[in-house]
Amino acid sequence: MSDELKNEQPSDDAAVYVISVAAEISGLHPQTLRQYDRLGLVSPNRTEGRNRRYSLRDIALLRAVQKLVGEGINHAGIKRIIELESAMANMAIEVAQLRIEVDALVDANPPKGLMRRSRSEVIVYKEGN
Repeated sequence: MSDELKNEQPSDDAAVYVISVAAEISGLHPQTLRQYDRLGLVSPNRTEGRNRRYSLRDIALLRAVQKLVGEGINHAGIKRIIELESAMANMAIEVAQLRIEVDALVDANPPKGLMRRSRSEVIVYKEGN
């Protein structure tokens, strides 16, 4: 095996960990992982045989869920927190992309100084005079 392949790590989104490994890494019982999946808190990818496969991102989310449980937040609250955090992250990405676009537009079309318009006379007249 080449050195390049030995050093290659799976991405954070690569669903490569079976439930027993994910449970061990996260410090949770496999049954807890199944429960979180049923509740929709952490939904791992599935193989064709319907076996769960967890990614590093899923495992980080499992730890975050467990921390929130430890703080006394119920599962419905945790699900809402996860949804809001995800929406906020998506909006932050969108804002960053929009800033890049605006910067490119400003660079391509530098703003000109405010130009003072000359005053023009307005003549008002009434018909019939």
